[in-house]
Amino acid sequence: MLNQVMLIGRITKDPVVATTKDGRAFTRISLAVRRPFKNVEGNYDTDFITCTAWRKTAEMSGDYCTKGSLVCITGRVQTRSQEIEDNKRLNYSEIIAESIIFLQLKRANRQPTEEVPIQG
Repeated sequence: MLNQVMLIGRITKDPVVATTKDGRAFTRISLAVRRPFKNVEGNYDTDFITCTAWRKTAEMSGDYCTKGSLVCITGRVQTRSQEIEDNKRLNYSEIIAESIIFLQLKRANRQPTEEVPIQG
């Protein structure tokens, strides 16, 4: 069996790194991913996908990424369940980022439109 996701898109907000009670770093990244086909009006739709990164991956994204950075996130889909009322549960899926490749960073200390490519 295989549970793997690869997304390429732009970060919609500056990542904020937080820590759990036991000291693990994490961040939630909102990623704007354009669909590869046009809708009935002839426009491309965009999906906004929340990805959670942990530990070093979270710290690196907080250090290097800002709103507008182009990244490639690989990870897995994880399902969660939350009780909202008696005998009612809310089930939802989230993306757990296992790696983030910085394709094109936007630096906060430069002009907002200037893009800085990262070469591997």
